Amino acid sequence: MKITSIEVFDCKVNKKDPTMAAFNPVLIRVNTDEGISGVGEAGLAYGCGSNAAIGMIKDLAPLVLGKDPMKVEALWESLFRDTFWGMSGGPIMYSGFSAIDIACWDIRGKVLNAPLYQLLGGKTRDSLRVYASQIQFDWAPKFKALRRPEEYAEAALKAVSEGYDAVKVDPLMIDKDESVLPGRSPKQSYYGLLRREELDMGYQRVKAIREAVGPEVDIIVEIHSFLGTNSAIQFGRLLEDMNVFYYEEPVHPMNADNMALIARSVKIPIATGERSYTRWGFREMFEKQALAVVQPDLCLCGGITEGKKICDMANVYDTTVQIHVCGGPVSKAAGLHVEAVIPNFIIHEHHTYALKECNVELCKYDYQPTKGQYGIPDLPGLGQELNDDVVKNYRVETITA
Repeated sequence: MKITSIEVFDCKVNKKDPTMAAFNPVLIRVNTDEGISGVGEAGLAYGCGSNAAIGMIKDLAPLVLGKDPMKVEALWESLFRDTFWGMSGGPIMYSGFSAIDIACWDIRGKVLNAPLYQLLGGKTRDSLRVYASQIQFDWAPKFKALRRPEEYAEAALKAVSEGYDAVKVDPLMIDKDESVLPGRSPKQSYYGLLRREELDMGYQRVKAIREAVGPEVDIIVEIHSFLGTNSAIQFGRLLEDMNVFYYEEPVHPMNADNMALIARSVKIPIATGERSYTRWGFREMFEKQALAVVQPDLCLCGGITEGKKICDMANVYDTTVQIHVCGGPVSKAAGLHVEAVIPNFIIHEHHTYALKECNVELCKYDYQPTKGQYGIPDLPGLGQELNDDVVKNYRVETITA
């Protein structure tokens, strides 16, 4: 079997829903000479980088066209070693690796007529606990930026009413001032020390959620690396009485000593991972015992080949795993399979964008949780296919030898 072409789909879905912030899943389909195809995704749907991911996939294509997609280890090693920049790449480089790798695993499952979890070692569980993610954007089919504490409480209660027993919120992302756009760091002073009014804004939002949902529902607090080390410690200590499940991305992960200092200074478990890539990107944080929860994004960290190794490496350091999922339906399917297999799984991320029709419609199957639990896809490979009636309406490029 040989790879004959790669189709790339540039899905700017927020054009259909202008209430959403920019969201641009980049999906691929790897085709072979035996008529079997696999789907993959580059994990740069939000923020900057989706256009670069398309370019990277085009640059990487000559290294995989004509190769056997069943040989995922050899292909990954070639991408890592033969690209020069692969041995110290960042999100653009590894998003391309990841998309291709995931598509090849999908092909392997279809050739062997087995769901991906069987190829990775078999299930360690039949269902996955799920949390409702990013409720600062509400928990509803339409995007909304929430500002008042009572709105945060209402959004959390919506999720709980659907059976979720855990929610995640970034209580600092959206400024009280309606002139500040959602998703922008609200105050430059967040990098230094927080003023009383800034601390209070975030605390009151988390407090409103806790009072609404009660003590039995877990709350994950995410910061998206908006803070510096000292302000992260300030805010984390303030939250200690809220029984926070874990404290995600309090600072960016490129200084492991800073993350370790926060872990020693705040009585809340620390999590990060969406902006770390390959085993080498996680190694130092593991060694410094900086993390309780690691969150590799399979569409960014190097794909399933590398992501499974990161999860196994985490287990050595007693670190539990929540796959980061903030993309299209391919990203979700990949995460479900890996989480079903690893023994150190903790919880699955169900992003508010996974509720949006413009995102869901990109693929054939709409996997959604039931009463806060996810089942595992049982179709061969990822158990997901692109919806050609939708994705072919976006910009499409086909790369051949």
